[in-house]
Amino acid sequence: MSAIRIEALTKSFGKFRALDGLSLTVEGGAVFGFLGPNGAGKTTTLRILTGLAHADSGGAWVEGLEVGKSAEISSRIGYLPEEPAFYPWMTGIETLDTMGQVHRIEKAERRRRVDEMLEMAGLTEAGKRRVGGYSRGMRQRLGLAQALIHRPQVLLLDEPASALDPAGRKDVLGMIEGLRGQCTVFMSTHILADVERICDTVAIIDRGKLVANARRADLIARYAIPMLALEADDVDRLNKLATEVSQMGWAHAVAIEGRRLTVTVKDLAAAQRELLAQAVAAGLVVTHYEQVKPSLEDVFLRIVENGKESRQL
Repeated sequence: MSAIRIEALTKSFGKFRALDGLSLTVEGGAVFGFLGPNGAGKTTTLRILTGLAHADSGGAWVEGLEVGKSAEISSRIGYLPEEPAFYPWMTGIETLDTMGQVHRIEKAERRRRVDEMLEMAGLTEAGKRRVGGYSRGMRQRLGLAQALIHRPQVLLLDEPASALDPAGRKDVLGMIEGLRGQCTVFMSTHILADVERICDTVAIIDRGKLVANARRADLIARYAIPMLALEADDVDRLNKLATEVSQMGWAHAVAIEGRRLTVTVKDLAAAQRELLAQAVAAGLVVTHYEQVKPSLEDVFLRIVENGKESRQL
């Protein structure tokens, strides 16, 4: 059984269509990345899944229970909003204990889980301190612990690391990655590197519609355009080479940054035969040459840009 199923969701705010027939399925146990540009409908989708917003049409199911029609869903999901709110006068221990009471966890079990969550979040030493004195990264980790105190089957995350510094982001992503296999994680974000690091499967939405959904490696293999790059000793000659290469039938796009030339190609075999030979013929001393490994960012930008082009036709 799928952990999350969404069918033909639509949601409008006045004349703005936030979701436009969105359908997707998330398998149980996955760390699922939900990507899209700002305003694509990511937060609206999460709010519908949590019951904080209602769709105009369509439906959503979590662990087989229909959202909006089963009170039991609240015990199945944990939710971390982009900016979790806390009572600043409470300690970390009191915050988690209060959430445990909300979920009607017995006192002795609550104590065990509070200790367990503080340890997982790296907050054991800070547990007796007031949350108002926590750093942003500490509050985010506490928010994750709070969302997990009742051991949900599905964890919904809205931009969990977007406002954190590199150290804070590393800590939060480490926590999320550690949940693999323990529950299903549905992570909405626009930070592609975070998704590339920890997510098994990726969906991309744009203007409220699903435009791609596959395992991360399959998505990259399907959509990425091959790229070649070389570095050389002479910037002037490199610029002349770039002009020549841009006229070749196998070249899709050419970019120069300093002494590095990058070419996205339509015909990889032809490009591999000719690019290096052209560089040598141009009198360049090539210091580095490689086929660039495609990234999720390359795929994301291509899909979103293609969508913009098709809407302009």
